[in-house]
Amino acid sequence: MRIAVTGSHGLIGAALVAELARQGHEVVAVVRSSAGPGDIAWDPQAGQLDATALAGVDAAVHLGGQPIAEKRWTADQKRRILESRVASTDLLSRRLAEAQPRPSVLISGSAIGYYGDRGDDVVDERSPAGAGFLSEVCQRWEEATAPAEAAGIRVVHIRTGIVLSADGGALKKQLPLFRVGMGGRLGTGEQYQSWISIHDEVGGIIHALQNESLSGALNLTAPNPVTNAQFTKTLGSVLGRPTLVAAPKFGLSAVLGHELVTEVLLAGQRVMPRKLLDSGYKFAFSELEPALRQLLEKAA
Repeated sequence: MRIAVTGSHGLIGAALVAELARQGHEVVAVVRSSAGPGDIAWDPQAGQLDATALAGVDAAVHLGGQPIAEKRWTADQKRRILESRVASTDLLSRRLAEAQPRPSVLISGSAIGYYGDRGDDVVDERSPAGAGFLSEVCQRWEEATAPAEAAGIRVVHIRTGIVLSADGGALKKQLPLFRVGMGGRLGTGEQYQSWISIHDEVGGIIHALQNESLSGALNLTAPNPVTNAQFTKTLGSVLGRPTLVAAPKFGLSAVLGHELVTEVLLAGQRVMPRKLLDSGYKFAFSELEPALRQLLEKAA
């Protein structure tokens, strides 16, 4: 397959590109600057993307957008988070619809933030949207693929959980503290965290590319979510370190702001990958401890 990929230099995108190439697929990177030979240049803010450059692409994978949790959610930051996802998705969808021939499938990024804070409730792709800023972002993000769907392109919205990788993301940020015995739970630690190894994140995306029965929402999370307290204890055990230094809500809020902390760090999301399992995907890592051991052994 000839596959166009946006966000190819990000954590998920880089791992996906490497695996697609290993499997013999041709990857075409859609990049914002310094486009190299074979790359496609685009500028989502300016609405610039040449549909003719996408002609003949068999599939597209759209990853990217402003990081969610790196800065306080000021009004400007929330606007950037929303626009970076909606504008880019709308532009890519419209250009894919215009391409002749057009691709058969678009895998478009989304997140389990769609479900909002659900406490202990188990949710899957049939569950309704939640409330809050992140849920609004995910809903509008998914809606922005409408031009591609209208053109008959199969669209899959990958609602991704916490991606575990020693090369980036939340785990890499946590490791320095946990390795010196200064890690601990966030808040009460009772909130559920729906995680997925980078191996299964990539595997799930490729499964969705190749499985024509999949469309619409697709949860990319391992089938065994854990509470933050369980995650903390397991990571400490794998590293052989204590995990007694809890981060209270007021301290987190003082640094990152109340809204971000409430919706991202302390929100509970117990998400099940129903459609992925029903379609026959076999997880390499369905349990947290083996996933962490494999990731951290590779990083050692």
